Amino acid sequence: MAVFVGLQASGKSTFYDQRLSGRYALVSKDLFPRGARNKQRRQMRLVEEHLAAGRPVAVDNTNPSPHEWVPLVELAHAHGATATAYWFPPDVAGSLRRNAAREGRDRVPDVGVLATSRQLREPSAEDGFDAVHEVRFDGRGGFEVRVRDQAAPDRHGTGR
Repeated sequence: MAVFVGLQASGKSTFYDQRLSGRYALVSKDLFPRGARNKQRRQMRLVEEHLAAGRPVAVDNTNPSPHEWVPLVELAHAHGATATAYWFPPDVAGSLRRNAAREGRDRVPDVGVLATSRQLREPSAEDGFDAVHEVRFDGRGGFEVRVRDQAAPDRHGTGR
C-alpha cells in the first residue's frame, strides 16, 4: 500500500499518474461524489477490497497525521501487505500557487490548504510504515524520490 502524505496541490495525484498508475489501484476521497457520506468508512472499505484481492493500492489524500494513516497501515499489515508512506514535504506558497490555478471542484479554498499545513506531520517508520519515501518536484515536470526511513527487517513479524 502506498499512502500519500502532503498538502493539497503538492503533486500527489500527478505523482500517482506518472509513477504508480497501472500498477496500483487508486483510492481517493476526491473521487467520491461531493455529497457522499461516511467518506472515511467508504475509503477503508475500498482499500480493504483491493488488499483482500491481492492488488496494490495507493491512497491519494492529504493524510496529514497518524489519525488518518494509522488505520491504513494497520489494514495493510492485517492483509500481509507493506505500507509505504510517500511524503511530500510542505511548500505552502507553492501549494497555494498551484491550487489557485485549479478550476471548479479541483480548487480547494486557501483556508483548507492552511488548515492542513497546521496538521501536517512527517511520517516515519516509528508510525508503523515499512518505508517512507520523500517526493519532490525535479524541476523538469517529474519527481525525485528518495528513501527517507525504513523499518527494521521483520519488524511486524511478517517476514518482510
